[in-house]
Amino acid sequence: MATHTAHSEIGLTRKRIEDERFLTGHGNYIDDIVFDGMAYAAILRSPHAHAELRGIDTDDAARSPGVLTVLTGKDQDAAGIAPLPPTERVNEHSGEPFAYTPYPPLATDRVRHVGQPVALVVARSLAEAWDAAERIRVDYAPLPAVTTAAAALADGAAQLSDDIPGNIVHQWQTGDAAATGRAFDDAAHVARLTVYNHRIVTNPMETRGAIGIYDGDTGDYTLHLSSQSLHVGRDNIAAALGIPKERLRFVAPDVGGGFGTKNFSYVEQILTLWAARTVRLPVKWINDRGAGFVSDHQARDHHAEAALALDAEGHFLALRIGSWANLGAYLCGSSARVPLYQYMALPNTVYRIPALRLTIGAVTTNTVPIGVTRGPGFAESVNILERLIDRAAREMAIDRADIRRRNLIPASAMPYKNVSGTTIDSGNFNANLDAALEHARGFEDRRRDSEARGLRRGLGFAYHIKGTGGAPEEKVEIRFDDDDTVTLTTGTQSIGQGHETTFPQIVAGRLGVPFDRVGYRQGDTAIISKGGGHGSSRSTYMGGTAIYLATEKIIEKGRRIAARALEAADADIEFADGQFRVGGTDRALDLFAVARIARESGLQSGDGDIGLDTAQEFIRKAMTYPNGCHIAEVEIDPETGAVAVVRYAAVDDYGEIINPMVARGQVHGAIAQGIGQALMEHAVYEESTGQLLSASFMDYAMPRAADLPAFDVTFNGTTCTTNPLGVKGCGEAGAVAAYPAVASAIGDAIASLNGDADAGNFTGPATPERIWRAMNGMAPRRSG
Repeated sequence: MATHTAHSEIGLTRKRIEDERFLTGHGNYIDDIVFDGMAYAAILRSPHAHAELRGIDTDDAARSPGVLTVLTGKDQDAAGIAPLPPTERVNEHSGEPFAYTPYPPLATDRVRHVGQPVALVVARSLAEAWDAAERIRVDYAPLPAVTTAAAALADGAAQLSDDIPGNIVHQWQTGDAAATGRAFDDAAHVARLTVYNHRIVTNPMETRGAIGIYDGDTGDYTLHLSSQSLHVGRDNIAAALGIPKERLRFVAPDVGGGFGTKNFSYVEQILTLWAARTVRLPVKWINDRGAGFVSDHQARDHHAEAALALDAEGHFLALRIGSWANLGAYLCGSSARVPLYQYMALPNTVYRIPALRLTIGAVTTNTVPIGVTRGPGFAESVNILERLIDRAAREMAIDRADIRRRNLIPASAMPYKNVSGTTIDSGNFNANLDAALEHARGFEDRRRDSEARGLRRGLGFAYHIKGTGGAPEEKVEIRFDDDDTVTLTTGTQSIGQGHETTFPQIVAGRLGVPFDRVGYRQGDTAIISKGGGHGSSRSTYMGGTAIYLATEKIIEKGRRIAARALEAADADIEFADGQFRVGGTDRALDLFAVARIARESGLQSGDGDIGLDTAQEFIRKAMTYPNGCHIAEVEIDPETGAVAVVRYAAVDDYGEIINPMVARGQVHGAIAQGIGQALMEHAVYEESTGQLLSASFMDYAMPRAADLPAFDVTFNGTTCTTNPLGVKGCGEAGAVAAYPAVASAIGDAIASLNGDADAGNFTGPATPERIWRAMNGMAPRRSG
């Protein structure tokens, strides 16, 4: 019996079909949707980071023109509205519960961060809703605010909640303390580094929004929203509303980016549905950009003290890290789990390190809650180790590339189980490093040219790796329609990655049908019962594997049906290029003909599907590990400290690639985000008040095209062994690699001026002032 081989559609560079409607203004985003009689919501947010709520006067607001209702925290209990729970509440390693404060949709007795919702107004128009919101009078009693992990842990620090003793959400240790201690005692050299991965605001192009609908006759709810995780979010919001999940439908039209910000649930989603139930009308709420700065989940904010023990030849002996994550005012989604799972899964990244000791903690503060963004946990570990390796290389006078070569896990060792117990299935790290360094050829000539122009040039590199997979379950359905087309329905959610193109490519390639015969549906909990959404670059691995397994079933069912129709034995039927053929003959039926025969005869398979229609669930047992080496070159003006990234190259292993152009676009976007964090992005809080000082694009710098060079991206994949497609995620890698690569280049440029081994250890983004101080041997200003 011949086995089916993938059609050339897989691996083909095909233009994204969704781009035509996006570029011609035919996208369908939340604010494009209008329902008859729709009302509008405005949310009054706290101007204080920490304060008691002594009273709220809504009388003037309630009497304002067009107002339908005004809701406050006092109304929640009577309405049966519960706090929004985090999805992860226990340290999976120790079984200890996290300490956290319930997150009420509207504040009741206390506000805990600037931007926390205090009241909601629903009116006939958005202008009327905002006019009324401005008439609400709130009596606040300000309390001391805490904005950093260090301040939360300091002696005499204000205790922010009785639920969180010492402001500590969790603290845990792992690794072999004795073996690590012996390695440090025997080390020829110990490199030490303090690393702060500063807080950022993610800022997707489309702000968050929702439209809530309540059906008073059935008691059913529908929420149209901008989200990248529907099924999990629906379950969380249903729990807060006190209703069965079957009574709540989530629908996401086009989603204008997420980058992790739209992974988890938000209290505004509860409020919009509650408001719709209250006024018995559809209610639209759209976050504006200013509110997004103080209400969208922020990211990073991770402080670490790290040490690397080495022998005299530069071989790594042990790694010791003590770290604290600032999780903000409330636990959201799985944010408390990120340091305990993703950060500790790959602390040694791609290097052989025999011994490890990690101390991992997390605190609460009066800042916007932390969620996730590209590479959560993994970005922090890669940044720590790559910068620590640069420090060790300079202190030991070993070439930075050579010290990495001596310690990279060889391809012959794959699969490799690291000291944390994580098994990396595939990769050729040395080959990627060497290929990336080819892009640095001629650097010394370029450095001399820069110096002739009064500039300092630096070369930096970083090797990245992360685990992808996200939520462990995924589901797809493939249906054959009467017009000889195929409809693919997925539970994962596109937020701009091109799923409308790449997923049908997998179907077309596996089944040998024309690409334009494959339709695609997503973004609706009513059309598919399960889905893990999009997070952790999981979609092609999880959704693609489910598609692969579904097509295997379809081919096997089709073979049996074709054998019956062609009067042959099942074993004699071959399938290739969309045709079922009796081996050695010209007798054949195409896939659509077999689907029609099956549908018309009402043949039912053991899984309950009719004909060739197939639903398929996939539960992962392992992650995938995309990796690669990125090279950056910077020029620095020593008179001003201004940094320009002038060259950037990446050699990446994403396994097998479904559509190289789409993958390359994902890499470009992630690199831009990583460079943005390296050079300019920073969520800065005033320590004494908890006010976000960088609360608009006037104060929060985002990278623009002029800030970025052309990116040279090369794919050097090794086939992943944890899924039948051989794919690895690609959407986060650039954000993981770019920050330490650019920092490494800056350190090299500074060291070329003053030979400082600590050159790359600046805190926060590489703003001109910070770099000017570093180049002139001055201590950096304190950074929040």
